[in-house]
Amino acid sequence: MMRFSGLRTAGGRLRHGWRPVLEATVAATVAWLLATRLLGHPQPFFAPAAALIVLGQTRGQRIRRAVEVVLGVAAGVLVADLVVQALGPGSTWTVFTVILLTVLLAVAFGATGVTLVQAAVSALYLVVVAPPDGTLVPFRFVDALIGGVVALAASLLVDARRPLAPLVAEVRRTFDELAGLLGGIAHALDRRDEDAAVTALTRARGMDARVDGLRDGVLAAGEALRLNVRRRRHIGRLRSVDQSIRQTDYAVRNVRVLARAGVTLSRLHTPVPPELGVALRSLAEAVSHAGAALAADLNGQDDNADQHAARADEAALAAVHTAGQLFGATQTLPLAMIIGQVRATAIDLLRGVNPEDDAAVLARVDEALGLPAV
Repeated sequence: MMRFSGLRTAGGRLRHGWRPVLEATVAATVAWLLATRLLGHPQPFFAPAAALIVLGQTRGQRIRRAVEVVLGVAAGVLVADLVVQALGPGSTWTVFTVILLTVLLAVAFGATGVTLVQAAVSALYLVVVAPPDGTLVPFRFVDALIGGVVALAASLLVDARRPLAPLVAEVRRTFDELAGLLGGIAHALDRRDEDAAVTALTRARGMDARVDGLRDGVLAAGEALRLNVRRRRHIGRLRSVDQSIRQTDYAVRNVRVLARAGVTLSRLHTPVPPELGVALRSLAEAVSHAGAALAADLNGQDDNADQHAARADEAALAAVHTAGQLFGATQTLPLAMIIGQVRATAIDLLRGVNPEDDAAVLARVDEALGLPAV
């Protein structure tokens, strides 16, 4: 059974990861063909290697990495050539000196980890495997340039038709999961189920990865749009997304605190008011509409985005109003904390989907909560 389970896991990984594998394989092969057949390079090692290094980076960082790979190869080739001419190829002192000088040069120019490694590997390859001579030195740089360009072209082709689609999908997954989490907390409190409340808290602690996925998605979408000349006009849509993601991060933190208070409340002997579940489900509805509004905005569906934003506004204020009715002298500390986090989450959702300033959002939320106007 364990063997079959392992095979199923491996099969699932292949189903979800075959596209990057195919993309990297084709790009490396094309880089090799261009260097050998078109330019006639005798040993184009750095062409497929550079393509694989660039495509191995997270989307959104590939343009920068391509430049770093090319510069790293250039630095490594320069240092290796000078040291080999001075000390000769293949000696221990040559290897030591090449690595030391290459890394020092890269650090002096503010290189990142990828550039450091690429420069050192390039220099080491030339010293140990293929010592440089007067005819081969220029080929290394050109090979790295070919690999980097091919990798960027492959990225462009993959995202050419719908460069914002991966980000839209990530937005929907994140907000759906957050809404489901709030529904799970409501269910646990309705039944006073401590195990379900602990499960919800565990899910809440894992939501940070979703927010990180959103940030990576924005970077990847921005890079795809910059590479695609015909679709660069859409890059303005990403500016509002940055603010929304910031507010989403705050909302996720609020829900995590809410889930922790939910665990404490589920352990008490005092009854949980049914209105609390109603408030949490209204908040979950607001989250769902906020995600739909953001996705529609990214797709350029302005009317649809406005409709979902209005529904998110209505549901968030309803959640705050319902939670506000639970204020009283007999409320427990966990219940008060949950009410406070419902308010805080609603504020962050409204800031994310509405163009109002902070003061207006706070005034409307506190009015729904029944607090006196300032």
